[in-house]
Parts: sequence; structure tokens; C-alpha cells
Amino acid sequence: MKLTARTTASAALPEGKTDHIYWDTDLTGFGLRVRLGSDRVRKTFIAQYRAHGRTRRVLIGSAEKLGAEQARAAAKKVLGRAAIGEDPQAERRAQRQREVYTLRSVAEDFLAAKRSTVRPNTYRGLAHYLAGPHFKPLHAMPIDQVTRRDVAARVAKIGTESGSPSAARARAALSAMYTWAMGHGLTEANPVVGTIKPDDSRPRERVLSNAEIAAIWHACDEAGAFGKIVRLLLLTGCRRMEVCGMRWSEIDIESGVWRLPPERTKNKRAHTLPLSPMAMQIVKSVPQVIGRDCLFGERSNLGFTQWGEKRDLDARLGDKAAEWTLHDLRRTCATGMADIGVQPHIIEAVLNHVSGHKVGVAGIYNRSSYEREVRNALALWSDHIRTIVEDGGRKVLAFPKTANDSA
Repeated sequence: MKLTARTTASAALPEGKTDHIYWDTDLTGFGLRVRLGSDRVRKTFIAQYRAHGRTRRVLIGSAEKLGAEQARAAAKKVLGRAAIGEDPQAERRAQRQREVYTLRSVAEDFLAAKRSTVRPNTYRGLAHYLAGPHFKPLHAMPIDQVTRRDVAARVAKIGTESGSPSAARARAALSAMYTWAMGHGLTEANPVVGTIKPDDSRPRERVLSNAEIAAIWHACDEAGAFGKIVRLLLLTGCRRMEVCGMRWSEIDIESGVWRLPPERTKNKRAHTLPLSPMAMQIVKSVPQVIGRDCLFGERSNLGFTQWGEKRDLDARLGDKAAEWTLHDLRRTCATGMADIGVQPHIIEAVLNHVSGHKVGVAGIYNRSSYEREVRNALALWSDHIRTIVEDGGRKVLAFPKTANDSA
């Protein structure tokens, strides 16, 4: 029969059947499917054709929402595409499958794949930019439907809100994810390619002045755990992730020595660092929580993670120390020790650097850790900091005696 508004309305299930198709007599492959649902009889228009030796069936729409002539026109398009060798049903299925791969779900798969193959800091950076708020407006979009315009707009927004370096790193993280997704057949193109790359030039020569050191130190009074971390970074010259992940099991309270295991250092070399009395005073001021090894942070196994608190610290500082980063504290420590007479190779030992006197043949034969010299250097530096922040006379405080000191 020809499918019309009247015949569609009167079409019913033949006796004894729960599913039946009425084929249109004018357009081959166009039909009305009538079947018994859980609560009532349902009618839907379909188009059926053959592709690659198999019968394909495409749902056109419900007869309750589409008229017969509307459905016929839609079926003609489907059957016409099939006539020239296309496979509309397979394309629909592929599209539905692609829609499962949203930017958010692919980001989660990408991060899971990278967790064990990149450095912890690199992983945290990728997770921060991909799973955080930076690309949240794109998270629900299928990965292959995100356009260059979408990416460019988000990168520009990140630059406005968080600065050009953050925008550059967010863009790089997204590009890395898309490169991975292309390799796994999840998308055919990387929409990051061709977008403007923000300037990621971060000054690497910033050394804080004495006035800035004093201002930051005093601003830390009201900064809680973050303030203690900032002060320890300045006193020890250690890296941010080393201090924020400091553990009680790494510290010998009696001798005042901090022993960093290889897995917690950037160069994968164990690092033993004497802590000055000034640093130990900060460590001892941290309350110990039963069952928790990390000094800082309330829940994360990585230690302290609330880096947004630096904005609060900067707000308290005002214009007393502008445009500074936590890594500037490490550079300030190294430069400051050099200024007060500490030898370069001792500074390298403090920073756990493998360069200069520890490179090549010299490093093979010179295995000294310069423990005594490092202790003296940190004592001088600690006293220098105390003088700056207290505006008083110099007074070098003695470290606890160790076996090496009496040897």
C-alpha cells in the first residue's frame, strides 16, 4: 500500500504478530514499522537498502512526529545516498560511537595512559589543564567536533584569566592529548594546530631583593601551611614538590637531617640535607596527624596541593614583591649563598645538582657529599635570612652534632 496520512493512521498489527512492516508501493525501501511496545503499539518510518552485501535499516522517525510525506522525503535522501555507494546506517552508527568519545572521556583515558610514563610533575600539569576548569566548556563535546575556533577561544580566555604562560601550557597539554587520540584512531585532526601560541616566556633570572624576602616572610605569618612551605623553600633551596610532599619518615628530628629518597627528587638521586635550626623550628611547628606521613596537605597522598593560596599571599604583599614565583625562592637561595661567600660546588650540593664538579670523570671519582660544608652553608644562609627578616645582628646558630662532625 502507499503510505499516506490515512493508511499510516489505520495501519495495525496483523493478528498474532507483535512486529510488522508495511512497505510503500511507490518508493521501494520506504516502510512503516508497527510493533507492540511495553505499553502500546508504536509506529515508525524506516528506510531499508543493501550495502556491502548486507541489508541495512535506517530509522527515519516516529509516525507521531513525522507525516508520511515528510518521512518519504527523508527516506528518498537515505536511499539516494545508498544508490551512489554510501552507507548511511554505518555512518550513523560511527557517529554515535564518536559521540561517546567526548573531550572529557578522552582526557581521562589519556591521563590514565600517561600516569606511569611521565614524571609526576608532568602528569599533575596535564591533569590540571585537561581535567580542570580550563577546558570545561568543551568537556561534553565529541572530540572530533571540537573546532579550531573552539580551542582558540578557550586559549584566549585562559590567557585573560590566568596569564599567557598558563594559556601556553594549557594549549600544549590539549595538543598532546589530541596527538595521542589521533594515534588511537579517535579523531582525524588536531584542532590545536594553527591556533595562536601564547607567549610562554617566563623570566628565569628573578632573584628577590632583601626587602622582598622580608615582605614575603612576614606575609607568611597568616598563610598557614602554605606560609611554612614558602619559608622552607627559601631556607633550603629545595624544589616546590620536594617540600610540599615532605614526610615525617624522611626527617630525623634529633639530628635535624632530611633524607629525600630518589623517587622524590627530579634527578632521581637521593638527597641528604641538614636542616638549620630555623628550618627545624618550622618543621616542628607542623602538627603531626596520626596515620598520615605527609607534613602538609589534609587528604592528598602527594602532600600540599592548594597552590591557589599564593594568590592570597600576593594580595597581602601588594606591591612589595611583584611578579615572583615559588621557583624564584630556589634561585634566590643559590644566589644569596654565593653572595655571602659559599663556594659554587657547595651550592650545587645544597641544590642536589649534578653538574660542574660532579660531571664526567670528576663525578665518578669525587663521591663526597660535602655534608659538613653543606651544613655550614645552610647555617650561614639561615642566619642571613634571620638578619633580613628580624633586622638584627648576625648570629650563626649551631646545628645538632652528628657522627661526621666528631669524626
